[in-house]
Amino acid sequence: MAGADGDAVLVPGETCWRIERADRHAVFVDAADYFAVLKQAVLTAQRRVLFIGWDFEPRIRLDPRSPGRARDDRLGRVLEAAVRSNPQLEIGVLQWGMGMLESLRRGVLPVPLLRRRTHERLRFAVDHHHPLGAAHHQKIVVVDDCLAFAGGIDVTADRWDTPDHLDWHRHRHRPTSRRPTGPWHDVTSLVSGPAARALGDLARERWESGTGIRLEPVDGVEPCWPEGVEPLLTDVDVAVSRTRPAHGGEELVHEVELLWLAAIAAARDTVYIESQYFANRRVAEAIAERLGEVDGPEFVLVNPESAVGWLEEKAMGTARARLLGIVRQADVHGRFRIYVPVTEEGRPVYVHAKVLVVDDRLMRIGSSNLNNRSMGLDTECDLTVEARSDDPRRAEVAGTLLATRDRLLGEHLGVEPATVAAAVEASGGSLVRAVDSLRTTTGRSLRPFEPPPQHVVDRVLAATELLDAERTPNRWRRVQRMFTPRRGGRRLRTRSDRLSPCRTPPGVSRSGRCRDNGVVGRAHRGQQGG
Repeated sequence: MAGADGDAVLVPGETCWRIERADRHAVFVDAADYFAVLKQAVLTAQRRVLFIGWDFEPRIRLDPRSPGRARDDRLGRVLEAAVRSNPQLEIGVLQWGMGMLESLRRGVLPVPLLRRRTHERLRFAVDHHHPLGAAHHQKIVVVDDCLAFAGGIDVTADRWDTPDHLDWHRHRHRPTSRRPTGPWHDVTSLVSGPAARALGDLARERWESGTGIRLEPVDGVEPCWPEGVEPLLTDVDVAVSRTRPAHGGEELVHEVELLWLAAIAAARDTVYIESQYFANRRVAEAIAERLGEVDGPEFVLVNPESAVGWLEEKAMGTARARLLGIVRQADVHGRFRIYVPVTEEGRPVYVHAKVLVVDDRLMRIGSSNLNNRSMGLDTECDLTVEARSDDPRRAEVAGTLLATRDRLLGEHLGVEPATVAAAVEASGGSLVRAVDSLRTTTGRSLRPFEPPPQHVVDRVLAATELLDAERTPNRWRRVQRMFTPRRGGRRLRTRSDRLSPCRTPPGVSRSGRCRDNGVVGRAHRGQQGG
């Protein structure tokens, strides 16, 4: 594993598939704003919208805070209205095939029933092209190949919430019931330009794999960006990393796992993680090894209190308990914390987000979880921005990554992002000490997680990984050799020592590009665009 950029973690063919320029890049924290912007993007689409998802619920409301009839705000109605008002528009929805069983369990309308009642230019399809027991877990929406959403938020029920995470919200309920659902934390990304086109390539590849129908790229469409959405960054490189299992003659792609390991190996000061699970032994052991170093980085992990459903908790909860034992035994310097966010009344917030922020150099947002499935069995898609040392705009990118991390922590702690930044500054750059200083025992905050007692069956399941087996070769030592010499010694720094945030004026852009550094590991590229 080597690249032309010296200290780059993102290496095409290894830790990512492609690196492309995003004219604009934004992040949506929680689904309320994302769904509202998605509605706007669908209604203004010109030629094609592709939904690639784990689950899909046409009866959810996209923007319940807006005026108007509730029925007209439902996702299915919005899609119908879009194709009826624009005779050139086609919309495709591809859902994981086994998700139909999950849909029936959750009361979601199965895709085959939708086919009978929709417009001919609105097509619903299911994707069964995967190994036994696998899931299509990507959450992607591509509009006209010029705008793309990708991250952790499924366009389905139980996802809508605001960053306030109120104990009760009148819009937070299932579409078929007024029974309130719990607070839900999630994150997704939005990109435009060549980066969106790369996601379009991936979405069309998935569509062809799942349906047998080949779609051509959308050409001749003007650059697009939703009205009212402020970009987080402009004119920035964005990497696309994938997991794709070996199946049907296609080779294993495990860029996501290699990115996790490379990011942990390269970390100097702080690693911030939001994940639905903590059940990947290889990543846990890499964290443990870094924690054992005298000058290793700190790790702050935000998890839900428990998984959804008995079987899922047996698979993921038991693994988490075992891996926490490994990590805590290695944490001789007290640099690891795992927290559960809670509401004002102390109710756990379900964490579905998949976020990784390393120092002030890398931010990854995607669909992949910290479990074995996401590394080698399920299809996944993550987007990453890296503040490279050779980038003349590194100060802007680095500051924005830190600001996003502070925004997420501020949401969980019930404080402003500036308060988080000030606490990190006051602690000499220690994220662990900053969070400890801001946590409260009452009200909205982060609560330390302690696993429940594990019984004999639980310990056997965790030790054997029976319900979530490893499926990829272990590359940790190889990755470690590449990044350990580069990072140098650890030095906790104050915010003033770091590169300060700034912004590029609106309208400034450069042409997109996809770098191919001729790196080792070309066999792990996908068939499309590789």
